[in-house]
Amino acid sequence: MLNRTGVIFCSVSLVVTAVVCAAGFSLAALPRDTVAAAKQPAPPETLPELDLPGFGKVTVIDLMGYYIDNPPAPVGAAGTAPAATKRFGGC
Repeated sequence: MLNRTGVIFCSVSLVVTAVVCAAGFSLAALPRDTVAAAKQPAPPETLPELDLPGFGKVTVIDLMGYYIDNPPAPVGAAGTAPAATKRFGGC
């Protein structure tokens, strides 16, 4: 059977933990308007230019056009290295 001190300690510990978690979440959470803005897609025309090393500044529209004209090669296409086979290394 639990003694009175143990029950009080556990109860107070749970209450203090809940209060600390609630206060920490309210301090760490993003504002509601920021979360709502992050859920809205941005048109590519409104995005700033990207500075790519070796290419300079490129617009997102140009990157999308390049991706459409030159899609990535499918996995296992000709000219790619075969996947490495895993073997047991043992002693």
